[in-house]
Amino acid sequence: MVLTSIFFLFASPVPVHCNLAAVCGWVVVRGIYCFSGTRYGAITDDLLQIADSLKRQRAAQRKVPPSCAGERIQTHRVQQAKPRQSSDSMTEASNMTADVVDIGQSCLTCGDRCPGYAPQDWKKICANCKCPRMGHEVFIKGSLAVKDRVPVELPDAMRMLDAAKSRYIPDKYLWAPVGFPREKIEDYFKTIPEEKRPIKSGPGEVYWHQQLIQQFPPQDFQLSQCRFIDQEHIKTFEEFVATRNDHCLDRGYVRDSLPDTSTCRQCKGVIYKGSVVAVAPKCGETAYFHPGCFVCDTCKELLCELVYCIGPPTDENSGSKLFCERHFAEQVKPRCGACDEMIFSGEYTRAMNRDWHASHFCCTDCVQPLTGKRYVLRDKNPICLKCYEGSYANQCTGCQRPIGIEGRDLAYKDRHWHEACFLCNLCKMSLVDKAFGTKEEKIYCGNCYDSSFGQKCDGCTEIFRAGTKKLEYKGRQWHEKCFVCVCCKHAIGTGSFVPKENEIYCGKCYEEKFALRCSKCALIITANGITYKNSPFHKECFLCTNCNTQLAGQKFTVKDERPFCAACYAELFAKRCSACRLPIIGQSGGSTKFVSFENRHWHNECFECSQCQQSLVGKGFITDEDNIICPDCAKTKF
Repeated sequence: MVLTSIFFLFASPVPVHCNLAAVCGWVVVRGIYCFSGTRYGAITDDLLQIADSLKRQRAAQRKVPPSCAGERIQTHRVQQAKPRQSSDSMTEASNMTADVVDIGQSCLTCGDRCPGYAPQDWKKICANCKCPRMGHEVFIKGSLAVKDRVPVELPDAMRMLDAAKSRYIPDKYLWAPVGFPREKIEDYFKTIPEEKRPIKSGPGEVYWHQQLIQQFPPQDFQLSQCRFIDQEHIKTFEEFVATRNDHCLDRGYVRDSLPDTSTCRQCKGVIYKGSVVAVAPKCGETAYFHPGCFVCDTCKELLCELVYCIGPPTDENSGSKLFCERHFAEQVKPRCGACDEMIFSGEYTRAMNRDWHASHFCCTDCVQPLTGKRYVLRDKNPICLKCYEGSYANQCTGCQRPIGIEGRDLAYKDRHWHEACFLCNLCKMSLVDKAFGTKEEKIYCGNCYDSSFGQKCDGCTEIFRAGTKKLEYKGRQWHEKCFVCVCCKHAIGTGSFVPKENEIYCGKCYEEKFALRCSKCALIITANGITYKNSPFHKECFLCTNCNTQLAGQKFTVKDERPFCAACYAELFAKRCSACRLPIIGQSGGSTKFVSFENRHWHNECFECSQCQQSLVGKGFITDEDNIICPDCAKTKF
């Protein structure tokens, strides 16, 4: 909330020469705005100064290199000699606002909360949502050509182009440089941000509509559109219009190929030879711009159809500046923040870093003048004290009356109190700058809260005093200092802990007391643990007794309560074949079938006749010392 006041400004009744950027400033002292300067000057004198400055600048720039001059420049000078429309004919021109659709249009900020734009008397804001008119989806219903919006004869866009060139005009764009072939038009728009390209039914179309309305205020061109110019200032307005049209307003043009590498007048970047460039003739025929840099020096927006106003240099080392018409006019005279018209009277108001007609700086709600009065800013809109206290001030939870700007507003969880109403619900003691407790949307002092609703700590059994920090876990609660490990008594606070059987342990104590320990190394198992016969092991501790190979994930055999890998068990304990002398084990160390006879053992495939090598598995056989033979071979031998 900003509380402030404003004061009248008075311009000198005597014409005084001055710079366009007049000295004007504010000093802020404890939220009160105090004016420390004012604007003076005769409108005609200011514009004539601009005209004289531009004439001298153009005279110096006419001495250009031959490669950049020639027939085109001569043609431009001839066209410039045509007479412009007089101010009398301008006042009789068609209404520039007749084709602008604004009433009922959606607000870009409020969305569905605003039923649509509705004008608020003479102010350029919505009566429903208080947002600016241009903050709504305002669009132009009729022609989008600048010539149909500006009742001034502008230079021909084709004046600098060879008539023999192609005059292809694409239907893809709302506007495009005329007389260019298709590929050059595409090259031109590639240098402009996509969201600002005037493509039909694209995002740039909305931007184009907004800029046409914004850059060419009808009240800057037609007296019939001005509602707040006194009779005594009509001549001044007409002089401003005529001088601006004759000396400052112009249309740029586009060259399809730059003859030599140059520098952009706006961004100071390089423009390479052969590039498409925009030219502002009033800055000089060699004043080149990137197409995307042909913008107003104030708002930095693209100048619609390259129509611009020329402003004076800001210093000796800089050239003239380009402005849209709106911001050019504001270089000369202040513009009212309410009605959007230029202020030609000598008396006006300066507030909220803007200028206003003296009678137009009003409360947004009741439209009562605020000049010389205090007001409150709400959503960047000025509100008088009466409307603020009646519509926007917070309501006191205690007395149910609004809290005025003079009083102190005490707030807690979207509730508000007067300073005198912020009391304990039981003893009525003031709680201002004191600790308090809440219960069922009522507030209590510390003593009353403890005696009525105090809860006890599960650690020390003492009551939680109002304002004391409390830690809770599964229905239990502790003072911060009482929330400690049951073993080491170290305060846990908001750190990690492990609960077990209604007791709280810190991580270290829990591991020491309850964590699994390896049956081999006796250290705590934190990861990669395995279990064998209910005994835990680290993975790296469960090894073959013989070769120390890790047995996790492998088959193994236990002998006398000691684990062995398959290879070691076979080598150390498995029966051996009497024929091949190898251990009798299955594949991968598993079980297998074998033949035994009189403490001798054979693999099934090794149990065969020593004479004919016929398998004797399941057949009769005869022993011959250490050999076995089949019955047929035995008959032959014996």
